Amino acid sequence: MVGENFAGNIIINLASLPDFLRNPILKKRMVEFFSLSEAERKEIINNALEAGPTIPFPNFSKLFKSWLKILTTLSEEQRTGLFSAYIIEVSQFPQKLITFHLDGILEIFLTLEENEKEIISNCVKKIINNLNEEEKRKILIVIPDNAKKHLKF
Repeated sequence: MVGENFAGNIIINLASLPDFLRNPILKKRMVEFFSLSEAERKEIINNALEAGPTIPFPNFSKLFKSWLKILTTLSEEQRTGLFSAYIIEVSQFPQKLITFHLDGILEIFLTLEENEKEIISNCVKKIINNLNEEEKRKILIVIPDNAKKHLKF
């Protein structure tokens, strides 16, 4: 499986599907994440971080918005577990986030309902605040100032 990016290929394909197909498939994959081994989870996170910037932004934005909306429907434990996996990976390798269109990602976040934005913001703040100082510093360096303002950092 080395060199293959199956999760990345799935992500790219999901991004091009219409909502009514993308959302249930994405939710199923997100819930399955918790039944995977730690190594498999890390591989999926890395593949997603690698695939994301390669997806045309209009498709990526639909996929990312679906992902955020689904996250708000998961339990707090699942939401925190999934977001933590991404945040911890990015704190160790901040360059993985730099290739994303971060201002566009913030714009997608801002299109969510107020309660969804609050759920996501609270989760992200809690995770970042629980990082050690070095990891927290690395994350806050790559997060645009405008995003920090909306997260209240």
